[in-house]
Amino acid sequence: MLYNYAECIKKYGNKSNLDKALENGDIYKIEKGIYSDKRNISELSLISYKNPNAVFAKDSAYFYHGLTDNVPDKYYLATNKDAYKIKDKRVSQVFCMNKQFDFGIIEIEYEGTKIRIFNKERMLVELARNKRKMPFDYYKEIVNNFRSIQNDLNIKEVTNYAKKYANTDNIVKILQEEVF
Repeated sequence: MLYNYAECIKKYGNKSNLDKALENGDIYKIEKGIYSDKRNISELSLISYKNPNAVFAKDSAYFYHGLTDNVPDKYYLATNKDAYKIKDKRVSQVFCMNKQFDFGIIEIEYEGTKIRIFNKERMLVELARNKRKMPFDYYKEIVNNFRSIQNDLNIKEVTNYAKKYANTDNIVKILQEEVF
């Protein structure tokens, strides 16, 4: 489990006791201000812990949903437009308009780590919205994987999500022609 400095001070009573716990291996310092009761934690756990209000999006979401086998070079996290800039070289932050941020957010477990992520229906709409910005082969891989799970998708949810964007008709047309 991960803890911040204040939680560690509360748990151990004071800085001196925390330092002793660190020396004894009762707790481990992972990064500045972040501690764990395990020596090794996944980078995904750390990124999720440091950014509790962010949501995995774009390439990260496609990967964690099993829609591509391309491991992203960064962690793609979406936040609302008013959020602070994430100052972590491992993260690529996507700012969303507030009205387009708060829908389709779920929590899944990936390799033992619970993460906030946009659901598959939201990611399908995002795929259609960003078709022209993606490499063709990558786009086709994800489209083909969506085709293989189309019966598991909530079509009404997809349609409702598409309506939240100005180019709804174009999004729906792309989805009808290429996925459904």
